[in-house]
Amino acid sequence: MLKKLFIQNYAIIDEIEIDFSQKLNIITGETGAGKSILMGALSLILGDRVDTSVLQSRDKKCYVEGTFEIGEKKAVKTFLREQDLDVEEELVIRREIGSNGKSRAFVNDTPVNLEQLRQLSTMLVDLHRQFDTLELGESDFQRQVLDALAGHADVLQQYQGAYSQWQKAQQELSQLQQQKDQFTKEYDYNKFLFDELHEAALKENELEEADATLKLLSNAEGIKTALSKVGYELSEGESPMVQQLKTLYNQLGAFTDNHPALPALLQRMLSVQIELQDIADEVERINDQVQYDPRKIEQLNDRISTGYKLLKKHGVHTTQELLVIKDTLEQRLQAVLNIDEAIQTKENAAQQLLQKATELAARLTANRVKQVKPLQDKVNKLLVQVGMPNARLQVDVTPLANLHMTGQDNIEFLFDANKSNRFEPIRKVASGGELSRLMLCIKSLVAQSLDLPTLIFDEIDTGISGEAAKQVAIIMKDLARKRQVFSITHQPQIAGKADAHYFVYKDIKGNSIKTSIKLLSQEERITAIAKMLSGEKPTAAALENAREMVMN
Repeated sequence: MLKKLFIQNYAIIDEIEIDFSQKLNIITGETGAGKSILMGALSLILGDRVDTSVLQSRDKKCYVEGTFEIGEKKAVKTFLREQDLDVEEELVIRREIGSNGKSRAFVNDTPVNLEQLRQLSTMLVDLHRQFDTLELGESDFQRQVLDALAGHADVLQQYQGAYSQWQKAQQELSQLQQQKDQFTKEYDYNKFLFDELHEAALKENELEEADATLKLLSNAEGIKTALSKVGYELSEGESPMVQQLKTLYNQLGAFTDNHPALPALLQRMLSVQIELQDIADEVERINDQVQYDPRKIEQLNDRISTGYKLLKKHGVHTTQELLVIKDTLEQRLQAVLNIDEAIQTKENAAQQLLQKATELAARLTANRVKQVKPLQDKVNKLLVQVGMPNARLQVDVTPLANLHMTGQDNIEFLFDANKSNRFEPIRKVASGGELSRLMLCIKSLVAQSLDLPTLIFDEIDTGISGEAAKQVAIIMKDLARKRQVFSITHQPQIAGKADAHYFVYKDIKGNSIKTSIKLLSQEERITAIAKMLSGEKPTAAALENAREMVMN
């Protein structure tokens, strides 16, 4: 709801501030008084582009600020959160235009761009002006009208859930197919690499252990010679070390009673003798084990050569890393076998979701088709009431080739203004005044079901008078019971239904003419409506007629 509008330095408006009713607001005034200027200023905070010619004074900025009460409008609050804008009960939109023509826009004092402003404004204000391209000609709005009348929001929600799940399943299936294609391309190469490693049949740490063994065998003769010499000197020489130590031990042992330190020294000599004998035995054992084996050396060389080629090929340094690569390749090869099963499972799931979505789409179509004739009949009846007796609306619901987020229907509102039986899309044939009245008729039918924004009808009364104007007023009044409606009008019948009646007039200030606006009291309304009925000097009959309009 638009609570307040502040305008400064716009066209011939010096400064005005207006508080609005939450129901039916009527704006009247003589032609040229500035009603269209008022709507032009409002359009700036709705995201329209700036025309620098509207700047009244070039030495100061132009300001237009609207204060909106957003109440429970979830779409508005969601948009504000998504755009990182403050969510408050009151929403202040401000547009500033500098003398150089550059403009800035703010939402709750946070700068926004024009696209953000346009998106937000469509949720707040529905402005219908002569010759505008209106949402009435847009397929999404036309679908919303049928859906609102069908009252199948729960079915639509179920369908959109199934459709989203099906789309997701289709995307996952496509990814699996791409993986399979990639796996298939790589399969032969991976199979070759795996077979190579499998045939090598490497064991954990095998290459490292083989390398150590090869070093031992390659030096076996030298090692054996050294061990033999050590063993000979320890146990078998002309004067073996073990025997010499035993002899020295015996010689010194004869004097243990003569010196207190000798027993401990002899004990140490005995330990050395035992250790030296043990070393001699170990040398002999090792010597027996070390054997030069040319055949074994050749086998190890072949094994290490094979292993080193694989290490170099795969760019790694250890047997363990090769074994990890082998396991990875095996998993990839297995994945190729498993992915067909995964694809089949996903195809089945996607098919089930498609079937569910198709069934729900069929329900949506059936519900929409049921509403076509009642909508046509009601709108065409209302069109007669609002002064368009020759105009007719036709609603076409045709199937689409594929499912879409809103179903499988192409919905088109067609219009014939002159009983020519040549129905054309609304956006192509309806004039501005016809569109406004047609929109009023349609929105009055769906007002209880759609969360409509503030509705503004700019000169919806073009080409009508008398009873047609009265019927337009009745429809507007009914529409305004649960939402805010504005109408700029020249018709007294419409003005008489106002909850708040604003009068736009020109005022001479100094040497210039300014546009002003004021909220009329009941008596002022009666006078203003009487002037609309009979001229600048209303007759007593006109005043009485005007009083009856206001009181009723």
